[in-house]
Amino acid sequence: MSGNTSDVLHISRKILGEYDLCDDCLGRLFVKKLHLQSNSRLGKKLHALLRKKTIKCYICKNLFDSLEHYVEKLDNISKEYEFETFLVGAKIKPSILDRDDQIRSQFQLRGIDSIKTAITRHIARQFSKKTGTTANPAEPDVVFTVDFKADSCTIQSKPLFLFGRYTKSVRGIPQKQKPCENCLGKGCVTCKQHGMTEFDSVEGMISKMLFERFGAVQTKITWVGGEDATSKVLGSGRPFFVKLINPKKRNIRMEKKIPTDKITVLNLKKIPRLPAGPVSFISDVTLLISSEQPLSDQTLSKLDELQKSKITVYEDSGKRSEKSVRNVRYSVESDNLLTLSMTAEGGLPMKHFVSGENVFPNISDLLGTKCRCETFDFEEISITNQHFLHHV
Repeated sequence: MSGNTSDVLHISRKILGEYDLCDDCLGRLFVKKLHLQSNSRLGKKLHALLRKKTIKCYICKNLFDSLEHYVEKLDNISKEYEFETFLVGAKIKPSILDRDDQIRSQFQLRGIDSIKTAITRHIARQFSKKTGTTANPAEPDVVFTVDFKADSCTIQSKPLFLFGRYTKSVRGIPQKQKPCENCLGKGCVTCKQHGMTEFDSVEGMISKMLFERFGAVQTKITWVGGEDATSKVLGSGRPFFVKLINPKKRNIRMEKKIPTDKITVLNLKKIPRLPAGPVSFISDVTLLISSEQPLSDQTLSKLDELQKSKITVYEDSGKRSEKSVRNVRYSVESDNLLTLSMTAEGGLPMKHFVSGENVFPNISDLLGTKCRCETFDFEEISITNQHFLHHV
């Protein structure tokens, strides 16, 4: 008998002289010291050598006997989810943790896995065998939480990140969706946890399509620029990013072109992560502008000055930024109506650029008359972060 084994038998005899411990809890106290793998096998052997029988474990109250019940629960709640890797967490009664700490402290046992670790590892091992999936604490597709106090299990899947574009060929569709009035977008029973009850915007239509395809709970959409409800988005479409919250499906095949209600989603694909910083872009945009005073060719020629200088934008927050425009073209539709086409740097507020509100130079000042932007349509939107593009 080795020294280590002799010490373990000695301490085990002292512990079992005061407390009943199950095979799992007893073996866990010494399995690392003896460089073994199985808590229960070691505990069973120690009980046999010491001729001790356990009726009810002092630490776990025979909790390990019921763990198969929780493995079944995990299997049931995960059937609709696609995943290859998982992590199991647990909420355990404080009294169990306290008794575990007490035993380790009383007998000066160090470097031992906690009972919580032993329980989650046991469940993970059995669940892995049952489902053919792999426990991976670093990169789990899904995370299970077993609540022993409430006798319940929950599942949360890792977010999915998507990149795509959309086109909008009809007017009257806002970009952003109004949140659920009951929860203000947080997610509740009324909105089925989606954070929205209506799907009559670009955001709503994209989200509805993704909810149906991926079984996700919520979407968080990041737009590359924005438009008015009256704007059209043409060409190859406006780029956008999506964070899909708690998707059930992860391996959906997506067509190049997905028509939804009034918009079309293009080239939607999975990406490893969202961009860390702002995405730079330029837009080819056409504006329909009305003026209070009639417009002459001589007056309109002043618009050529736009591409000779930076356009300064002052925001309500006090932030100041500079934008540039190029490829300026214009034509008169009537005495008080003109069409202006240009390529603009992302972040130029079109309506303010026309009216002159906190944007200098602006259309109204250049033409010497009060002007209003009736509509602005996007012919093409191009991402200019070439380094970023390589990652998506």
